[in-house]
Amino acid sequence: MSFSESGSLTTHRRTHTGEKPFPCDVCEKSFSTSGNFTKHRRTHTGEKPFPCDVCEKSFSTSGHLTTHRRTHTGEKPFPCDVCEKSFSTSSGLTLHRRTHTGEKPFPCDVCEKSFSTSGHLTTHRRKHTGEKPYACDVCEMSFSESCNLTTHRRTHTGDKPFTCDVCEKSFSTSSGLTLHRRTHTGEKPFPCDVCEKSFSTSGYLTTHRRKHTGEKPYACDVCEKSFSESGSLTTHRRTHTGEKPFPCDVCEKSFSTSGNFTKHRRTHTGEKPFPCDVCEKSFSTSGHLTTHRRTHTGEKPFPCDVCEKSFSTSSGLTLHRRTHTGENPFPCDVCEKSFSTSGHLTTHRRTHTGEKPFPCDVCEKSFSTSGNFTKHRRTHTGEKPYACDVYATCRSLQLPI
Repeated sequence: MSFSESGSLTTHRRTHTGEKPFPCDVCEKSFSTSGNFTKHRRTHTGEKPFPCDVCEKSFSTSGHLTTHRRTHTGEKPFPCDVCEKSFSTSSGLTLHRRTHTGEKPFPCDVCEKSFSTSGHLTTHRRKHTGEKPYACDVCEMSFSESCNLTTHRRTHTGDKPFTCDVCEKSFSTSSGLTLHRRTHTGEKPFPCDVCEKSFSTSGYLTTHRRKHTGEKPYACDVCEKSFSESGSLTTHRRTHTGEKPFPCDVCEKSFSTSGNFTKHRRTHTGEKPFPCDVCEKSFSTSGHLTTHRRTHTGEKPFPCDVCEKSFSTSSGLTLHRRTHTGENPFPCDVCEKSFSTSGHLTTHRRTHTGEKPFPCDVCEKSFSTSGNFTKHRRTHTGEKPYACDVYATCRSLQLPI
């Protein structure tokens, strides 16, 4: 290489010798050029001598100012020679080109993965080291990426800066908005290569594929169960720890899943957002609506594998099977009796405790079961809801009616 100035040659020679004659008097770094040393010192002083003439921002280098100005002008002087995209910085173009070439020049020295940017490699290394250098200043959580900390902070501030231009919903992350938009467009850009289903997110597709492969990569470290989704494992672990991180702000109950918490809150609000399209009933959960619809269709999708009976709910089938197996999985902790349902056990316990939680609002009697209470109320109302369908026969035989 040749140079037009002796100073440029002097600076170049340092790339061969490694000489760095400009030491920082604040930290231990040294630099090969006075220009790089000057830029570095501004990281200590906070000096930003290059102001933008459009907005109020200032920058520590003229290059950063030049790049920033393009956010105002929209200039993108670095075009890709493969596709039609252009970029405002040469580094942006360099990163983009790797999407065409597949180049990943930053290998991990622990595992076999490689990455297209040094930043992605740095983030990946933290999976091996466990480092989480981005700490929340409100709670005790830390994160391996600054963007995750930014997103997390919004759980404290309630900030939702990404607004849907179709409806009025806002989201705390751009990815949340992207996923939401697909509820309007119906877009499902992730097709399964085994069946005909498509999905709105790559995560849903990955989870779905495991139905075909049977893969369950999330194993519980307490028992032998494995799960196809990490969320299912997280929920399962709470059966061991007893953790219930979703407290109700109305009563004292807590729940192990957000779904159960949402359902519970409706017992306070009375909300029933799932209406039946056949009758006027509404339900607090989609599952209850699905079960209800079968009263209209007569569908009984749960057949017994011992006899010919079928049931409209899986719980109905479970209870029925016990008539074949004789299983009584609910033992009384006072006597030796066991029962096939938790409800039967609850009723039985009252024979020991004497509890009678069903009081009559007419007289002073109380009852241990709702069934006995219902029968008793008819002594006050005179109700006789069971009519004989052979009335004439009863009259001719002079049977009591």
